[in-house]
Amino acid sequence: MPETTPEKPGPEKPTPEKPGPEKPGPPDLQEPSLDEQIAAYQREFRDLDPQVEKVVSALGRLNRRMNVAYGRQVSDLGISNAEWEVLKTLVLAGSPYRLGPGELAKRLGLTPAAMTHRVDRMAGEGLVTRDRDENNRVRVIVELTDEGRTKWLAAMRMASEFEEELLQDLSSDERGVLGEMLIRLLRRVEHAQPDAGGRLTDLE
Repeated sequence: MPETTPEKPGPEKPTPEKPGPEKPGPPDLQEPSLDEQIAAYQREFRDLDPQVEKVVSALGRLNRRMNVAYGRQVSDLGISNAEWEVLKTLVLAGSPYRLGPGELAKRLGLTPAAMTHRVDRMAGEGLVTRDRDENNRVRVIVELTDEGRTKWLAAMRMASEFEEELLQDLSSDERGVLGEMLIRLLRRVEHAQPDAGGRLTDLE
């Protein structure tokens, strides 16, 4: 075996310090439970009906979280919520999936300028085409492309899987009853707020 050279003595190495207690992390910003929220509301506003508040607060939270889930899904497909809205509106118009920019803006509750900006972007991405109407050269037609329809179908498949998972704990009868109750609430809101069908702000 080859000889080893003995290590020369040197300064003593410092003993590593023992790890101390972990520093506290940032405060917990988790949203309070519905019961905690309602209790806080009742403390500040004694006329609150807790049963009504539980229904509307649960609906609000459900809607917010569903919108986040849908937004993540369409983002995975390379489109935005705003673009999805246009694709959906063109599909709902029926074959050949075309509408004028003004009609699109009206159905989405957008200003003409915001609609023009959105269509320009989507045309550049190949999701829609924008051409002059052959029967009226002044009128512009926005039409869904094959690529746009493919994106819409992919988003629908992803949404269907998410929605089925969301309702997995409800029986067919329970789903039917829940659907009818929600429709009754929707009709009440539509009657009280007939002009609230569009967007309050542009989804850009």
